[in-house]
Amino acid sequence: MNEPDYEEVQDLYTSDLKKPTLKEVNVIPQAGRSSSSSGVSFSYPYVCLCIFFLCLIGSLLGHPQCLDYGPPFQPPFHLEFCSAYENFGCCDQEKDNSIAAKYWDIMDYIDPRGHKLCGTYIKDILCQECSPYAAHLYDAENPRTPLRSLPGLCFNYCSKFHFHCRSAISLLTSDQHIQECCEANRTQFCNLLHLHDEDYCFPNVLKNPTLGRRLGSVVEGGGGCIQLCLREVANGLRNPVLLVHPSDRTHRLSVAEQLGVVWVYLPDGSRLEEPFLDIRSTVLATPWLGDERGFLGMAFHPKYKYNRKFYIYYSYMDKNRVEKIRVSELKVLASDANKADLHSERILLELEEPAANHNGGQVLFGVDGYMYLFTGDGGKAGDPFGKFGNAQNKSTLLGKVLRIDVDGRSLDGKPYRIPPDNPFVSDPKVRPEVYAYGVRNMWRCAVDRGDPVTKKGRGRIFCGDVGQNRFEEIDLIVKGGNYGWRAKEGFECYDTKLCHNSSLDDILPIFAYGRNVGKSVTGGYVYRGCESPNLNGLYIFGDFMNGRLMALQEDEKTNKWKKQDICIGSTTACAFPGMISSYSKFIISFAEDEAGELYFMSTSYPSAYAPHGSLYKLIDPSRRAPPGKCKYKPVPVKTKSKRIPFVPHAKTVLELLNELSTDKLQKKSSTLTTAIPTVSSKKAKKTPFTTRKAPAVKPAPSGKERQGAKAEAKPHKPRQGEKVARKSRTTPAPPLPKTRSSHLARSRKVLPKKAALAKAELEERRKKQL
Repeated sequence: MNEPDYEEVQDLYTSDLKKPTLKEVNVIPQAGRSSSSSGVSFSYPYVCLCIFFLCLIGSLLGHPQCLDYGPPFQPPFHLEFCSAYENFGCCDQEKDNSIAAKYWDIMDYIDPRGHKLCGTYIKDILCQECSPYAAHLYDAENPRTPLRSLPGLCFNYCSKFHFHCRSAISLLTSDQHIQECCEANRTQFCNLLHLHDEDYCFPNVLKNPTLGRRLGSVVEGGGGCIQLCLREVANGLRNPVLLVHPSDRTHRLSVAEQLGVVWVYLPDGSRLEEPFLDIRSTVLATPWLGDERGFLGMAFHPKYKYNRKFYIYYSYMDKNRVEKIRVSELKVLASDANKADLHSERILLELEEPAANHNGGQVLFGVDGYMYLFTGDGGKAGDPFGKFGNAQNKSTLLGKVLRIDVDGRSLDGKPYRIPPDNPFVSDPKVRPEVYAYGVRNMWRCAVDRGDPVTKKGRGRIFCGDVGQNRFEEIDLIVKGGNYGWRAKEGFECYDTKLCHNSSLDDILPIFAYGRNVGKSVTGGYVYRGCESPNLNGLYIFGDFMNGRLMALQEDEKTNKWKKQDICIGSTTACAFPGMISSYSKFIISFAEDEAGELYFMSTSYPSAYAPHGSLYKLIDPSRRAPPGKCKYKPVPVKTKSKRIPFVPHAKTVLELLNELSTDKLQKKSSTLTTAIPTVSSKKAKKTPFTTRKAPAVKPAPSGKERQGAKAEAKPHKPRQGEKVARKSRTTPAPPLPKTRSSHLARSRKVLPKKAALAKAELEERRKKQL
């Protein structure tokens, strides 16, 4: 695992249109018609509180978002009707055709003179469902609030629309409150559709250069960092070191803990109660903070679907109390696809470890079908073994990238075969398994799937190599390459004598960073998934010690790699259902699921026995794939073990915003209730006027509770003679989406901060290793 320089452990905070029963609508305004008030009265404190609440939410949540609570997208096909949004927005061709049908349905009720006068207004209003800011326009960014039936319109535009086309209001919305109170009252109608932030109302939202400048591009935060969001996928894990999948179209995830347990997670997010693999009795792991030994690697055979084989890499101690690395092959039980057959273990390779650290641990299969193993240099500091160190000594397997064929056996009795094109097979002084050398302790490597369309980059292997005390590096693995350790660290010399005598063709990192950036690299993946198209081609990785997330982008002209920081947790960018704004600090590993989406695993307390690790999915909030493009149907798999539903621990951004608004609303309510005197009038003598407190906003409901709350928020058809109460927000209109995604309520779990207590002990251990 990573070799950290420990500091105090802490978390990073880091529906269909209803036709009216009328023959034809004359939309030409009627002269002399008054626009008197409807006479509905309000409590002043209540109005203030509602305005304050709307201002708070509006100012925090103004960001590109669709009515289905997802980011906007680039439509795959041309939009014939709402063509203003064919490059980027919230409508695909099917939705565009649906809106066009609504438009012509409405126009059938408008006289010919009104077609020319009101056609553009009606089209523009209907097409706001396609706007990349549709959720803001319809007040739908917060799932707890009801949808507007009409989008937010700028006052001047709204006034002109109402003056010329007010009789068309009943055709655009089935909201009886709007129809009864606002068709005759322009001011009341436009106030009802008013948005606090004038930049976001239509049509101002189209003209704002700030809102439209980088629309659809990766959101950049302060300092040029890439803003991404997270979704919590699993928690309560004991130092999760890896996530792999069998590539059998079941879309199951296997998550391994350092102490030697592998869990199966199903596509619905649940975990099987019984582990896939449990070899705690064999794996050498301790509760010591930062101990690098344990269960370190796992990979499924490329033909797992047919042979049920997988491979593991772990630390163990033999009968003579000698610490070793073991690489083994196992099979899955024929009777249970979610259980390993412990009796099937076939040992492929064992390496004696001269020290407790620098154990390597990556196992993967290349596109060539061969297994690649990444070993550490043996431990201690400065690779002090032999004249040149283990990494430069090609007659040992430590400090190397190894390549073997697990589907054959060697003539000399080894349980694997040597690929005939390995770079040193003809040199009797070199171990034939060696594919590359001169590495210190590569922690997490990955194969690039290649561009989804062109396949460019397919097969490249990226690795993070943990540095000694100056530089961390990212390497591209090259056949026969010498990566320089211990002569070099990063781009500079480490052992001056060896460095001056080293060859000039050493493979240099594609990127290296110093201790001012981080202290222990965790290698990542090149994003090749479907859901976040903006991220395609980005190599995403992190630093174990400081929790920093970073990305590398290749300049195809110069073949140089440019680094950008990744920032998580903007309350504006990540204000989507299910997204969170924090993660545990110590980034242990990155992963890729069967669909190519990226994850990372981290913990707040890096001990193999501490259940404080979590799994997070990376999401781009600025743009998603078109609806339906990334859907897949997992092949069903029989499960014999009980399923444990996932219960998130982290609070989502929306829940945090709701808590913030609730606290401020209650404080404002208390202040206003105290400060505003009782108002009296002639009518008040008969009915005394009293100030009203706004009802306290309850915490965000969860699951079925939130669905119930949504059901209550749906409009009801008033009975004959029933009075429609004035509301601060319009009720949802049938044409707009009714479904909302929901997530279980979270109770924030405070994670322990024990590393400060172990710091002295850890430093003492490190001094002994050095």
